[in-house]
Amino acid sequence: MMNRIEKSQETYKQLFRDGVPAAYATDPDFQDILRRFIFGEVFHQGSLDDKMRELITLVVLTTNQTLPQLKAHVHAALNVRLTPIEIKEAVYQCAPYVGFPKTLNAMTEVNDVFKARNIALPLESQQQVEEETRFDKGLAVQMDIFGDVISKNRENAPINQKHIQDYLSAFCFGDFYTRGGLDLKTRELLTLSIISALGGAENQVKAHVQGNLNVGNDKETMITAITHCLPYMGFPRTLNALSCINEIIPE
Repeated sequence: MMNRIEKSQETYKQLFRDGVPAAYATDPDFQDILRRFIFGEVFHQGSLDDKMRELITLVVLTTNQTLPQLKAHVHAALNVRLTPIEIKEAVYQCAPYVGFPKTLNAMTEVNDVFKARNIALPLESQQQVEEETRFDKGLAVQMDIFGDVISKNRENAPINQKHIQDYLSAFCFGDFYTRGGLDLKTRELLTLSIISALGGAENQVKAHVQGNLNVGNDKETMITAITHCLPYMGFPRTLNALSCINEIIPE
């Protein structure tokens, strides 16, 4: 059995090859704490594979706008054999929750890495809706994830706010959830990670805990995903997200 230092060294090499952070020259103690906790402990908790872990890392770093670290993890994502399309789709998935400007910032970092690694752009389109179908197909995905509560939300929305419900269906779910490249279970787990990292979105976290259950992600999967977010978003948001999971799925 490897100890956490050995695990961290092996995992770090798999992700980043032989790279050494410049901060080791100025803050070696801090870098040792970071590396041993993230790559020697957190990366080995639960049963998510390294590809899913890197997708989660990418969306949390995008949410946080920690762009130097995002660039490093785009390299890591490619090193664990995520495809360029999977990486791009994970970042695109952030847009409805963090907004377009932050998503564009993240895309600039992704594109810089792709260019450096000779990945031709643009990638093959993953769009699967047309202008006339985006609302209906988005609503269908919403219903698949959340069930009848969507109909109730639409019926109960005040007349001056019904456009928000329409935007949710057509934009969030029609323009993004229907895309290729990532399956529904992956997109829903990434969304849970994104909104947990945002903070202050506990009502939406609880809704997406139920959504994850409905698409086949069990409680242990969600706990592992939120645990994986911990080094990047801190304990307060992690504990808030775990409270939401426990409220919807009691022990």
